[in-house]
Amino acid sequence: MKVLVVDDDVVARMMLMHLIDSCGRHEIIEAEDGAEAWRMLAESVPGQAPDIVFCDLRMPQLSGLELLQRLRAHPPLATLPFVLVSAAADGATRDEAAAAGADGYIVKPFRQDDVRAQFERIFAAPQPEDDVDDVDDQAPAAVATRLGIDAARLRLYYDGLGRQMEAAGLELAAADADTVTARLARLREGCAMLGLGSAVAALEQAGAAQAADRAGVAAALALAIRAVQRQAVRV
Repeated sequence: MKVLVVDDDVVARMMLMHLIDSCGRHEIIEAEDGAEAWRMLAESVPGQAPDIVFCDLRMPQLSGLELLQRLRAHPPLATLPFVLVSAAADGATRDEAAAAGADGYIVKPFRQDDVRAQFERIFAAPQPEDDVDDVDDQAPAAVATRLGIDAARLRLYYDGLGRQMEAAGLELAAADADTVTARLARLREGCAMLGLGSAVAALEQAGAAQAADRAGVAAALALAIRAVQRQAVRV
């Protein structure tokens, strides 16, 4: 797989390239800033463009968001997988990245697990059980119509819900039974609003688990998170 790494900080760029290289056999190319990356991508021969881009968010000349916006408006490269990299971990910045069409987001300092997860999520083959798991999920277009929002806003909602579930997985590991029950109920409400019947079913399974069975709760949360991510991709 050909991977383009874009960062004006040479140390950060080298570190990210090393982590990507440790995730598999990849051909890694680099650009010192967004402007250079845009020239490389715009001039690439059809069929020779990178398979995925990892790009810093804040850079001089052309920021990561600006580069992403150019790609999404350029038909030959509009669907190129694009992962933004930034020290900013706040929800507003993540939402801005998702609204611009980012396929992933990694927070500095880098961790190998975070980098590997991007490859696994973006390029994962559909699992056989997916056809069964999502039978109760409402089509994204129908959800957007019901809520009176566009696809970009719906994607933000799915991404936000996914982050809430991931945070809950960490918090509930040490929470008491009442807290677990209340948090799962709120997550179920969010899933129901967004038409995620399969996630609602998974969270109901988690709520029915014994309070001491945190492994069961974690497994059910993982199923719900996968349902949210799958729906976000469909958007």
